[in-house]
Amino acid sequence: MTQHTTETIAAALHGLQYGRAFPPKDIAQQAKESGIVIVYGYSDDNMELDGAIRDEFGCYSGGTAHVSAQGLLQDWESVLERGEKQEIKDWLELESNAREITAVWAPRDSEISWVYETDIPHKTFHLMDGDDIYCIGIVFALADL
Repeated sequence: MTQHTTETIAAALHGLQYGRAFPPKDIAQQAKESGIVIVYGYSDDNMELDGAIRDEFGCYSGGTAHVSAQGLLQDWESVLERGEKQEIKDWLELESNAREITAVWAPRDSEISWVYETDIPHKTFHLMDGDDIYCIGIVFALADL
C-alpha cells in the first residue's frame, strides 16, 4: 500500500469537476488508507467529508462543524434532546479535543460557492463547475487532530 500525503491527495483532486462522482473512488480509498480526510461542499447545504472520515454536515448558508479523530460530532442540541447521560459525557469528552471547520457559503466578492476555514493544518484544492471554481476544498490528516 502506498502511503499518500495531504499534498498528493490535494494535487490529485485539484481541478476535478463537481458532481456525484466526486471524489473518485480510488482517491477516496487512498485517502482512507492514509488517514486523510477530504472536505468539500455539495449543493447549497452540505459539507461533505470523505476518506478517513465519511460523513456530512448540514450547513445551509454556512456553519461550523466539530471534528475529532473519531469523526464528526453530532450537534449539541440533538445530544441534549436525547438526554442520555453516557452520550452527553462522551460528547463532552470528544468535544474537548475536537477542532472546528467553518463552511463559508458564497464569500463576499467571490463567485466561489464554498470555502473552508480551520486551524487544522491542511492543503487546499479547487473543485470545478465547468470552467469556474465551485469550491475550495481542504485535505487534512487525522494525525493532526
